[in-house]
Amino acid sequence: MFNGTVGATCALNITSPTGVLVPSGTLQSLSSRLSGGAAGVVTVTTTGGVTLSLEPTPSAVTVPAGDTTSTVWTPSYSVTGAQTIANTTTATSLTAAGTNVVSVDLTGTKTGSNTFVSGAYSATVTVKCE
Repeated sequence: MFNGTVGATCALNITSPTGVLVPSGTLQSLSSRLSGGAAGVVTVTTTGGVTLSLEPTPSAVTVPAGDTTSTVWTPSYSVTGAQTIANTTTATSLTAAGTNVVSVDLTGTKTGSNTFVSGAYSATVTVKCE
């Protein structure tokens, strides 16, 4: 007689580590979701029964010295493959076993009359599967 149990597992593989942020025409948004932008991509292989999420605040954010106004950074993701999930910012259950492609986006937003200034911007978004 044989018995066995398969626990919920999840493996993350970063397949495209660098997303591209582009500014909106008003310079009040900087996003990978805008035309010309590109998402970071992570492949997730799971047995199902796990939760996929992003850290709500990106880390290692760098902005040019001339950008002195606050920015609200919002990471989001969508999933295709064994399961399909439309772009979301909230934790989602991956119930289906298999491989999924997770497109990770980031949007920075300025308010009022504040705008993004010339220079290099970067941030790191953490993907979690638990």
